[in-house]
Amino acid sequence: MRRYRVSYSWQILKKELGLYRLTKDIIVMIRVCKMFRQGLGGFREYQIIETPHRKHPIFSFWDKRKQGRITFDTMDFVAEEGHLPPRAIQIMQKLPSWRTEPEIQALYNLLQVLNSYRNYSEPLQLLLARVMRFERFGRRRVMVKKGQRGNSFYFIYMGTVAVTEDEDGSSAFLDPHPTLLHKGDCFGELGLMSPSVRRATVVCMEETEFLVVDREDFFANKLDQEFQKDAQHRFEFFRKMDLFESWSDEKLWKLVTLGKVEKFSYGQLVLKDFIESPSIMFVCKGSCEVLRLIDLGTSPFYYKWIWQHLELIDDTSLKTHLNEPSPVERFKEFQIKSYPVQDFSTLKLKHLQKAWEQQGSSFSRRIKTSGNTLPKTLGPKIKSRHPHSLECPMINTENGELPEEAAVGTYIKIHTVEEGETVGLHQILLPENQRDMRPLVLVSLGAEVIRIRREKFWELIDSEVKEKLYRFQIKYPSDEDMCQKFLQENSWNIFRKDLMRLLLKPRQRPSFIPIRPKKKGIYNPKSLVLDLCSLDKETKPCYPIFMAPQKYLPPLRIVQAITAPRYKIQELLPQ
Repeated sequence: MRRYRVSYSWQILKKELGLYRLTKDIIVMIRVCKMFRQGLGGFREYQIIETPHRKHPIFSFWDKRKQGRITFDTMDFVAEEGHLPPRAIQIMQKLPSWRTEPEIQALYNLLQVLNSYRNYSEPLQLLLARVMRFERFGRRRVMVKKGQRGNSFYFIYMGTVAVTEDEDGSSAFLDPHPTLLHKGDCFGELGLMSPSVRRATVVCMEETEFLVVDREDFFANKLDQEFQKDAQHRFEFFRKMDLFESWSDEKLWKLVTLGKVEKFSYGQLVLKDFIESPSIMFVCKGSCEVLRLIDLGTSPFYYKWIWQHLELIDDTSLKTHLNEPSPVERFKEFQIKSYPVQDFSTLKLKHLQKAWEQQGSSFSRRIKTSGNTLPKTLGPKIKSRHPHSLECPMINTENGELPEEAAVGTYIKIHTVEEGETVGLHQILLPENQRDMRPLVLVSLGAEVIRIRREKFWELIDSEVKEKLYRFQIKYPSDEDMCQKFLQENSWNIFRKDLMRLLLKPRQRPSFIPIRPKKKGIYNPKSLVLDLCSLDKETKPCYPIFMAPQKYLPPLRIVQAITAPRYKIQELLPQ
């Protein structure tokens, strides 16, 4: 009996020990898996990527400035869309002193996609490529905390961060319109140049990849000297401006620290609407254009111009659309009432013959005229057709009915900002009820600008600068004036093209033209031209069109030119 109890107790103990060991093994496995997963969190970029088949993965070209051949291997930078390539991450994991010159040059070429990196001078870009390291953080990670001293400088390669005033960054997830920074932006550079503490908190809104420059590497590789050179260039630019000629160097350096240089290529959009922009810009190199997007359908002049040209297609009385008859209608009525079967071309010929004989030139050519028709000066360019009504969808505007396809918008240049001029200050001193609040677009013509927050600039300027700014007020033309200018330039461009086709001999094409495959693309020059001759056609050309932003105007097609039925230019010139 006693032996039975001992064996029974041993079996129970054995089962408990087995359960204990099993539980212990499970806990150890969970901990190991958790540590393994955390350890691989920073190495998710090393994913298995299928090597694409490329005929020429390596190419090179001769650099005239450096007098050497530059070789680029595209296979080193194959990565998932948006992520930093694995080859670049491998280079950034090395110490700055271990990186070779070809590796630094490869990083320099890769980082040109970042706008903030490209804004620096070339020597500074190479130094940054030497000291950068790679980091990836998840959502809600606080990168910069308000009130703490800055130890790093960050470039955003992928993802989005928010700038807040609280310490933990939680307000960024509650604010419906937080201040966001995206790929290509940078932050934290002022914290390395000065001993001041951070003035805001930066938190990740999603998984974000950063290129980080630490304080030790920043000063060890003398990046502070290159930053000082760039600041000196900005100081010299402001010193040359008449606006700040009375400022002391100390006050001017405060303005320099508030500004940041940005570079824009030709045709690049600088600001969608600088009237609502919280910043002002100083153009330090190149120039920019100020554009205005207008709705042509709201202009009375455009309405009148459209129906005057559609009369050649519609062939209905212009009085149904306008209050005054056109010159063509008045001439028709005059001819029918007074001289119904006469042709006045002979009078014109006699007058030209007398004028040319007085100048000593011969006149022997003749003009063929028809007996019962209008003079050829009034012959339409389009082929003669039977009168018919214009059948196309119409819309109601403030001025009357207008063909739906003719309701378009266009961008018109109204001002050019040259080097040394400012953008965003032209109405800062006017009362709110006198300001021109129309949205204006700023486009670069190859420019470098210095951007400064408007409220910071306003706190720094004095009464003398305000008086100078008041003299610099610019008054832009009204939308109606811009519409008239656009239509006048459009008519002149059409006349010039017709005249060139008439005077220049057509190029003789070879008898056989080889068939070339058409390149696939979304852009077609015809998509920016409104053709009034095809309004009543059932079959429309198939190409994409550009639409205006819906923030300021209803959905409108954007055009650059308008082609309309017109009279033959051959008949307007002496034969």
